[in-house]
Amino acid sequence: MLKPLPFVWPYALIFWAAFIWAFLPEFRLVRRATAQKTAADSKSLQVIMAGGSIGTALAFSIAWWPGMLASLATARVMFVVGTLLLVLGSLLRRHCWRTLGNSFTGDVRARSDQRVVTDGAYRCVRHPSYSAGMLMNLGIGIALGSWVSAVVITVFSFAAYVYRMNVEERVLMSEIGEPYRAFASTRKRLVPFVY
Repeated sequence: MLKPLPFVWPYALIFWAAFIWAFLPEFRLVRRATAQKTAADSKSLQVIMAGGSIGTALAFSIAWWPGMLASLATARVMFVVGTLLLVLGSLLRRHCWRTLGNSFTGDVRARSDQRVVTDGAYRCVRHPSYSAGMLMNLGIGIALGSWVSAVVITVFSFAAYVYRMNVEERVLMSEIGEPYRAFASTRKRLVPFVY
C-alpha cells in the first residue's frame, strides 16, 4: 500500500522540518493572542484554530484511505509543490507580520488612530496574511499526495478565514472608518482581481 509521502523516509524529514519551521511562529502568535484577546475578536481566533485543526485532521486521515493517493510519480511532484507552497505561505505570513508591525496582534483589535497599511503585500489584497495561511494549508493537502485532502483542508481553512475577515473588517470599519473603507474599496480580500 502506498503511504502519504510525509510519512515515508526521506520525504518525512523534509516535510516535517518545513511544517515545524512554518508553524512554530504560528503557535507563539496564538499563545500571545489567546492571553491578550479582546471581545472584538468574536471568538474568530478559536474559529480559525478549530477550522484549521479539523481540516488538517481530515486531510491527514483522508490521505490514508485506500484509493485517495495519487500514483507515486504524481505524489512525488505533489509533495514538492505542496512543501514549497507551505514554505512560501509561511514566508508571506512573516512578511505580513513585519509589514504590519505592532498592528499584527493575532486577535481582532483596532484603534481609531491606527494607520491603514498599504505597503508590501497589502498593496495587492486586504488580507494577505490570510491568503498566506490558506496557501500553507493548501500546501499541506497537496504534499499529502491527495487532491481530496487538498480540497478538504482548503475548504475548512477558507470558511474559518471568511468568518475572521468579516469580524475584522467590521471592527476596522467601526474604529478606523473612512481610511479603511477607502482601502477596502480598492482591493480584493484574498486573491488579486478574484476575491
